Amino acid sequence: MIWQVYIILCSDSSLYTGITTDPARRLRQHATGRGAKYFRGRRPEKLLYLETGHTRSSAGRREAEIKRLTRAEKCHLAGAERNEMSLFSKNSG
Repeated sequence: MIWQVYIILCSDSSLYTGITTDPARRLRQHATGRGAKYFRGRRPEKLLYLETGHTRSSAGRREAEIKRLTRAEKCHLAGAERNEMSLFSKNSG
């Protein structure tokens, strides 16, 4: 099973980082209140970053790495070559 690491821009301008095997499903869960408790006081606005090709273990490690980054560093990831958002757009539409 292939895991992905993602960053979501929230309605309060905060950034949420998580992991999943299905980004479209996970985004829907967050939007409908069935995802992380973090979204109980805010809404997911936009998927900013997606990184694929992980095992469950490597995705968890990468998520922890990203969570330690500053906001500016996380925003920089959105424009990085490693951002695989184009894959999400092709698979979710």
